[in-house]
Amino acid sequence: MVRVIAGAAKGRQLYSVPGEGTRPISDRVKESLFSILGPDTEESVWLDLFAGTGSVGIEALSRGAHHVVFIDKAHQAVTTVRRNLELTGLGERAQVIRGDALRYVRQASPDPLFDYIYVAPPQYRELWAETLLALDERLPLAEYGQVIVQIHPKEFGPVPLQHLELVDERRYGSTLLLFYEFTEPDQEEASDATPS
Repeated sequence: MVRVIAGAAKGRQLYSVPGEGTRPISDRVKESLFSILGPDTEESVWLDLFAGTGSVGIEALSRGAHHVVFIDKAHQAVTTVRRNLELTGLGERAQVIRGDALRYVRQASPDPLFDYIYVAPPQYRELWAETLLALDERLPLAEYGQVIVQIHPKEFGPVPLQHLELVDERRYGSTLLLFYEFTEPDQEEASDATPS
């Protein structure tokens, strides 16, 4: 069972998506994730890609996030997210979109900019890397925002990014969380850009 760990909807058991197509984040990993983010979750804006049950975005809302956009192309997942938002009473601060996550990213407008973009695609299809590359190109991310990727450790490999860099990684058994932020410009480039 998936549950809300803390905040306004603490303790609520969430509905699961029927079938084997989703892999909900465990309570242990979710609790660790939000311990890392701490109070920065409050008033933040999230994009929950490949949302599944909506567990991560709903946890963010429960902990005071301002708004969460949930994206999933599976009808059953979208239905489950909506049921879970209704169950927790958090739907007023959420938008649920049935659609392809990659297409959404490639067409995303720069407003709103997201403080956190959570990427947890189906395993072993290289979708995490493809999504990361699409985000790197488009990047609807606030200046101090983070892209957080959830994959199996065996999936991890280098991704040629121009605007994002891996700043942290945490492994919890069969789950790996990767944290990406804007790349800091090189000192040399920064000095070249400074007017004399």
